[in-house]
Amino acid sequence: MDKMQSLNAFWSSFGLVAYDEATVSEEAQLPYITYTAADDDFGRSVSLTASVWYRSYSWEDITKKVEEISERITRGGVIVPYDGGAMLIRKGSPFSQRMRDENDTIRRIYINVEIEFLS
Repeated sequence: MDKMQSLNAFWSSFGLVAYDEATVSEEAQLPYITYTAADDDFGRSVSLTASVWYRSYSWEDITKKVEEISERITRGGVIVPYDGGAMLIRKGSPFSQRMRDENDTIRRIYINVEIEFLS
């Protein structure tokens, strides 16, 4: 897998479909994750984001999903391999925040991460 395929596999590993935010299908069904994708050279960090989207009047299920993501990344970060190297995904600051939507049945939590390419 290349870098972008590995990034997609990481976000898809939480039991939800994950989309590069530039390519979300019009037929996409909530819940899902959207994420930004970027690349850089060895040893350089990039700030990226993801959003977890649910349809609900409650924050309970989406909050549990974000806690699962937080536990996987941990304080020291998580290594995600790809062909020829790996990326270190660490929590950004703030790690997560609730976002308002015009539709009050949509729940979204915005996540900040730092990714360092180790190849």
